[in-house]
Amino acid sequence: MTDVLAEAVTGALVAMARITAAPDGRGGTALPVLAGAGPLALRRTRGPGTAARVVVIGSMAAPLGGDHLAIRADVQPGAELSVTSAAATISLPGRESAPARYDLDLTVGEGALLDWLPEPVVAAAGSHLIMTTRIDLAPGARLRYREEQVLGRHHDWARQAPPGRLTSRLTVRQGGRLILDQQTDLGPGAPGWDGPAGLGGHRTAGQLLTVGPAPAPPDPSAEAALLTLPGAGATLLVALAPDALTLRRLLAP
Repeated sequence: MTDVLAEAVTGALVAMARITAAPDGRGGTALPVLAGAGPLALRRTRGPGTAARVVVIGSMAAPLGGDHLAIRADVQPGAELSVTSAAATISLPGRESAPARYDLDLTVGEGALLDWLPEPVVAAAGSHLIMTTRIDLAPGARLRYREEQVLGRHHDWARQAPPGRLTSRLTVRQGGRLILDQQTDLGPGAPGWDGPAGLGGHRTAGQLLTVGPAPAPPDPSAEAALLTLPGAGATLLVALAPDALTLRRLLAP
């Protein structure tokens, strides 16, 4: 995939946005590459601390069925980068019957820090989004990566319409060693997605992957668990909740 927006004959969008963070030589972090594409607009913002801060802004309705969006972020050794989004990503049905795709490739160098804390991904009725996240951590890299998935919009549930489908795969390597490789498949068409081994009647699911200081253990009464991963200082907090606000509280870093 190129980093230039392309429009296929079918009308589907293909776009890749790129971020490179590097030490600026003055104790802070510069952004030598900050390139949005298509519906993925990138804006640098101010904030406390020495980290560079970037907000992903959706400049048009996307992803639609058949679209292929991607973000590639490279945090070079010693740099600090915080990435958020201005609003939820809403997967919508399109003219194409094919699923939409959203790929993240995140590389964090030695002694670097990446906070990747976007707003939720929402699967609107009739949509199917396939998300693939690949994270490559150098020894000594620190990370907070949050992923929140919401099945259906409020008015989808109000009119008792089935939600969309979200298929997500997360692969993490630390120093070249695989420490996490998991896939979730939620929504109509996914086997057992709403049963006791899946969402169990809930509408949202999420996780917080931390490499560095671990989050506090969840309340025993919450439908959440803090797991220790095989990597150095790596933990995974997973949670289910009836709504996005409750899920966010469970995953608060």
